[in-house]
Amino acid sequence: MPASTPSQPQTQPLAAAARGVLLALVAVLTLFATRDVAQLWWIALLGVAGLPAVLAPQHRLLGPLSRFAEVAVLGLAASQVAADTHLNGVTGGLGASAVLAYLAVPVTVTALRRRFAEGAALLAVAAATLLVAAAFTEVDGRRQLTEPGYLAVCAQWLILAGLGLFTARTLQRVMRVRGEGKPQPYAEATRLLTQLRTVARQLPGATLDPGGISEHLLEELRVVAKTDRGAVLSASGGGRLVVLAQVGVDRVDWETTLDADSAIADAWASQQAQTSARSQSRSHRGGEVSALIVPLVAGVRTVGLVVLEADAGHAYPPPVVARVTALTGPAALRLEAALLFDEVRSLATNEERQRLAREIHDGVAQELVMVGYGIDNALATVHEDAEETAESLRTLRQEVTRVITELRLSLFELRSEVDRHGGLAAAIAEYARTVGASGGLRVHLSLDESTARLPAATEAELLRIAQEAVTNARKHAGAANLWVTCEVDPPYAQIEVSDDGHGIGDQRPDGHYGLAIMAERAERIRGRLEIRPRRPSGTTVAVVLGSSPRRDKVRGSTAAEGE
Repeated sequence: MPASTPSQPQTQPLAAAARGVLLALVAVLTLFATRDVAQLWWIALLGVAGLPAVLAPQHRLLGPLSRFAEVAVLGLAASQVAADTHLNGVTGGLGASAVLAYLAVPVTVTALRRRFAEGAALLAVAAATLLVAAAFTEVDGRRQLTEPGYLAVCAQWLILAGLGLFTARTLQRVMRVRGEGKPQPYAEATRLLTQLRTVARQLPGATLDPGGISEHLLEELRVVAKTDRGAVLSASGGGRLVVLAQVGVDRVDWETTLDADSAIADAWASQQAQTSARSQSRSHRGGEVSALIVPLVAGVRTVGLVVLEADAGHAYPPPVVARVTALTGPAALRLEAALLFDEVRSLATNEERQRLAREIHDGVAQELVMVGYGIDNALATVHEDAEETAESLRTLRQEVTRVITELRLSLFELRSEVDRHGGLAAAIAEYARTVGASGGLRVHLSLDESTARLPAATEAELLRIAQEAVTNARKHAGAANLWVTCEVDPPYAQIEVSDDGHGIGDQRPDGHYGLAIMAERAERIRGRLEIRPRRPSGTTVAVVLGSSPRRDKVRGSTAAEGE
């Protein structure tokens, strides 16, 4: 069937039904007012006049002409019915009201189509027709135009129709203004993402790294304020903060709970700089201390905090606080942009991983399962004298089973995420146990995770590096044991995956490709990837994020003793 064009007749059942119902109502009211069946011919004529508007509502000429014909017939009918009603001893206004109720039809149609000029013209034609018809119609020897009751009823209906048209016009303007003031969510999201993409392409890569921005800010602040230790914290959800960067000689266990009674919580809630004579570290050993906490406020939103501490009294007088605040103001906007970019990238990455998992599960995985079933059916029908064919089928079935297992593990890896309540160590442990069991590996776990959290994007990258290391050990190492160590003490973190296999030198090319991917991920979060042989056999893959001065001291003393 060819597609219809606007010039072709298009019936609209709902509009036609509405017209028919109102036309029938007008016919009943007219019959009730005049008690004369002959007057219904006006109603029939009204229906004929409106028929083109029903059959071809989109036509540029037929639709408007039909509506003008309707109001012209309506004016003549109202005048004649009013006169006949008066002859029957009933006021003429009742008969006019019975017919003029139909005036709502053409006026409403123009309002719905936003043809308000046409609606005003229809009212003008209706008024003119009513006046002309009344001027030539006599009632009891005088012109109907002189009947006050008739004129009052006509005026009431015309005013009501005009008010309805004006209201529709006003509502349409209000909705248009609101639509211009509030862009649609997807249109606004597209605009903002386009701007973010443009900015991301123009700026150097490090400027959209929250950790890099935080470290640079701390270095700037150390020039203007005495700082024995300091940190930049940001929100992570659940009323807790994460450490983006820190400086100082010793590792600091900062207060990261926003509902605690601390200057950190006060600064976050008030968006005002706070000074305190009490350390904001839970690991502070005592002694005189000065603390300065400055919120990083972008617009009206607090995006982070800067915490500076000095082992001296009154180290942060008002002039120093002013200099620090002058530096943190611009940094807040840069940090917010970096955090938002990180979040958008993380959301997009997770969504893509989930999409790939769904496609693999619903596509290739299901087809391979069906192939396996087909091989099973073929094995069941192979004759005993065809042992060579049966053996080939069994080998093929084993290979299909292996590929299905690999696919299922890949799906598990794609869907694995760091639970904001469980933590990074729990996610790595779950993956290592599941993958190790599938590969017949004995898994040894050593987990040491602080209550403080790393940024979500950093945790996600560390999880992917650990997953790749575990997968490489299962696929290529030929190991019997797997050791997984996870130490998280923000902003420091270290993940180690060791095996007792045949070593990295004998791995396949795809294993080296996996190592390259891990190196890229480590570089993205400003970490370092270490690959070294394990004694007496095997390989150790480690990723280290940040530094822990206390651990470095321990390792240095251990190395000195070894020498």
